[in-house]
Amino acid sequence: MSAGVEPTPANEHVVLGKLTSPYGVKGWLKVYSYTSPMEGILEYDEWVLRHQGRLVRYCLVQGRPQGKGLVARLEGVDGRDQAEALAGAEVLLPTAELPELDGDDEFYWYQLEGLRVVTRDGVTLGRVDYLFETGANDVMVVKGHDAIDDRERLLPFLPDEVVQKVDLEAGVMTVDWDPDF
Repeated sequence: MSAGVEPTPANEHVVLGKLTSPYGVKGWLKVYSYTSPMEGILEYDEWVLRHQGRLVRYCLVQGRPQGKGLVARLEGVDGRDQAEALAGAEVLLPTAELPELDGDDEFYWYQLEGLRVVTRDGVTLGRVDYLFETGANDVMVVKGHDAIDDRERLLPFLPDEVVQKVDLEAGVMTVDWDPDF
């Protein structure tokens, strides 16, 4: 599919990465990937770009590692000016196209974002704002609010140690964590 075709609504997508800047003069773009491994973003033949309030589909013509990052060429983007016009666009994937996870205890990060976080004793700590990698383990940023204590907590995403239970239907994650920490 080529540029200009409106896909499904944005809330049915997950962000895979971002186009950062042109690479060369033939329409290539530098890509910042949120996938693990980073080359995973190149496995999808069709990208939905969110740019300047619009969603547009592009076919991935070619992609490859370049230095410490990635570069990609999209169908219909043939020059530096066209690539420059797409700089800053987010690369999305319809959630329906994500690979199936192996078990009930595996989750995509987007599924955890927004969950209410409570301790085993029922104390609400806030909601998962986002997650990030540290090398040792993933970390959840849990933000409180006025009704709780307005703190930001960094909790390691360690299943069976810190994370006791994830109930996606109820929108709740139960953790073994001291609210004062």
